[in-house]
Amino acid sequence: MGVLKRFEQRLEGLVNGTFAKVFKSEVQPVEIAGALQRECDNNATIWNRDRTVVPNDFIVELSAPDFERLSPYSGQLGDELAGMVRDYAKQQRYTFMGAIKVHLEKADDLDTGLYRVRSRTLASSSSQQAPAPGGGARPAGPPAGGYGYPPPAGPARPAGAPPMPSAPPPGARPGGYGYPQPAQPADQRPGTAPGSRTRYWIEINGTRHQISRPTLVLGRSTEADVRIDDPGVSRRHCEIRTGTPSTIQDLGSTNGIVVDGQHTTRATLRDGSRIVVGSTTVIYRQAEG
Repeated sequence: MGVLKRFEQRLEGLVNGTFAKVFKSEVQPVEIAGALQRECDNNATIWNRDRTVVPNDFIVELSAPDFERLSPYSGQLGDELAGMVRDYAKQQRYTFMGAIKVHLEKADDLDTGLYRVRSRTLASSSSQQAPAPGGGARPAGPPAGGYGYPPPAGPARPAGAPPMPSAPPPGARPGGYGYPQPAQPADQRPGTAPGSRTRYWIEINGTRHQISRPTLVLGRSTEADVRIDDPGVSRRHCEIRTGTPSTIQDLGSTNGIVVDGQHTTRATLRDGSRIVVGSTTVIYRQAEG
């Protein structure tokens, strides 16, 4: 069973009394959970071949009406979302620099049903100053099985190879608010197809979704890469494949797809292509650099 499905079932178990009001919001908790998963994927930083660090401090910005509905339950909902992120990270073999926290904030520029997710990596004091056996302090570094502990011994490195850094250089924090994106090879940057310097993303109702893998599935299912809450959208509606050129393929949906005004089952995409699924318009984007 997928992480999102387990999260959804845990929340269903909490729906009693006033907590049921959470689900009257235009923004559903499972949508936020999916966005947090994508935030981890898009801001993952590879430290070495055995370790990938992702953000651990998340802010979910909501419209005023959604914030008013969800804020009374923000503590419990934040704990559940943090647990979902922890489960997803375990599944993906991600690690964190500190405790996982999810906060809700009001954003007056967002309309009902829209949200934004920001993230950053915050190292806990224990990961930087945990006492080492025999005295002294441990150097800051990503956790092996929990922050504050040294990494396990890895395979021997070739003679003359430069040492693997124990901590990222100053400013190399994986995205998020207030920190620059760390320098990475083009084929590792979020939204960049392997072997290319072209960035790919889609825009839905003003929200940008980076395409960080060669394919992106759109649909109503929680297992889709980008979930579209639209009754006219099938569970696995269509798939975007990035490349030269990029294409979109209908996956046997009930209502089909419309690309740049044409009903089709498969089409070539260009920057600015308009894709209609159900009653939702998706804008495809790509840019060099």
